[in-house]
Amino acid sequence: MTGPGDRSGADPSRGATSGSGGFRKGAFGVSGSGDTSGFGGLVRVEPGGAVALHSTDRPYGGWFDEVTDALVDAVGAATYAAAVRRVLVDRGEITYFVAREHLLTLVQALRDDDALRFELCSSVSGVDYLDSGGPAVSDGRPRLHVVYHLTSMTYRRRIRLEVAVTVEDPHVPSVSSVYPTADWHERETHDMFGVVFDGHPALTRILMPDDWDGFPQRKDYPLGGVPVEYHDATIPPPDTRRSYR
Repeated sequence: MTGPGDRSGADPSRGATSGSGGFRKGAFGVSGSGDTSGFGGLVRVEPGGAVALHSTDRPYGGWFDEVTDALVDAVGAATYAAAVRRVLVDRGEITYFVAREHLLTLVQALRDDDALRFELCSSVSGVDYLDSGGPAVSDGRPRLHVVYHLTSMTYRRRIRLEVAVTVEDPHVPSVSSVYPTADWHERETHDMFGVVFDGHPALTRILMPDDWDGFPQRKDYPLGGVPVEYHDATIPPPDTRRSYR
């Protein structure tokens, strides 16, 4: 399971590094042969590329300001300032980047406040930003992101929350007590990315065997693979034929 693409944690203001210009093309850095992934035109920032983690200036436009004002009123200005680290409006969507210690306060208000009424958590997913720009990979960088899509069926609105944690301390409060639909979503995110959802009623693996070692959707997880033969041709395994870093 992945998040909503690189859009959820990416900024359009990413700069370039020297040498290659700071960008990679294609899904896997492949060159010299066909890329059958369908993502041959993808352009990504090189590891260590400059990232400006800015907030979108207000007014955000449309109903985004109305929701933000209602959220400030619901939790209080001081709590909102401590909880929301930045807000990004991009491609007609709004994302609130939230400090994990305030996550439950925010989702409770988003669900229950009459001016908000985000009754449904439709998705909880993970993203690993190991190599997608920003500071060079090091201990203590919050590369694991948990992404929440909340839907207001009353007002027909959709917002995104995003929480970033480190590999060394991958703990995030479970929102399953507020949104029961998050139960299995959090289990899958835990299974694939190793995020620990504190307070979850039964945080066990949901896809991999209980004794599986590692988290398959982290970007430093070894790919492995076996060669495939057909029509007198051999396709090497993924970890030998392409650069995934």
